[in-house]
Amino acid sequence: MFLGDSPIFSMMKERMHWLSDRQRVIAENVANADTPNYIAKDLSEPDFGAMLRSRSSRPVLTATRTDGNHLSANGSTGGSSAAYVRSPDFETTPTGNSVVLEEQMIKAAQNQMDYQTVTGLYAKSVGMLKIALGKG
Repeated sequence: MFLGDSPIFSMMKERMHWLSDRQRVIAENVANADTPNYIAKDLSEPDFGAMLRSRSSRPVLTATRTDGNHLSANGSTGGSSAAYVRSPDFETTPTGNSVVLEEQMIKAAQNQMDYQTVTGLYAKSVGMLKIALGKG
């Protein structure tokens, strides 16, 4: 079995690709901070549950609601079908540009920390495998 075929490594790889793409989008937003009518963009977060379900024919982990007061999978508590959605930025310049540099810098810093976390986890996992193989 190739190391990259392992589900945990492929999930980390997918996450790093998503974080790289998000960094590109954030950089594009910053580069267009003064462009008239430019709308700030962001990538939607990948669904971790869907990633787990796609790994096998049957779900690996499933959420079970054991009490009526618990949240359901879509974030609602009961009969309502409302789901949480991210609202768009409301700050727009008179030229129609919606890029807020402070928000973009916060997103870039968070993105960098997330990437460092995943690469650290990747390195620790490889180190653990090397120890298990007696080469660490």
